[in-house]
Amino acid sequence: MQSDVLVLGSPRERLVFAVKWGASAVQIMGYTATGFGWAPWNLYMFLVGVVGWFAVGALWNDKALMLVHLVALGAMIAGMVSD
Repeated sequence: MQSDVLVLGSPRERLVFAVKWGASAVQIMGYTATGFGWAPWNLYMFLVGVVGWFAVGALWNDKALMLVHLVALGAMIAGMVSD
């Protein structure tokens, strides 16, 4: 399997690369913020990460990836609104 860095050709592939790694980094920051009790910043970071990964699923036309992140987004918004 080739590295992501070696496969970056088209502008679309570069966009997917940037979004997936950016969303992953933001989600990791969300986990860190949760660990340190930095609410509600942790939720905002998770929202950005979930939306980013939903976008990656849409760009890849990966319905499973889109479904998981759409459900996660709905659950997060429902939880935030109910508080």
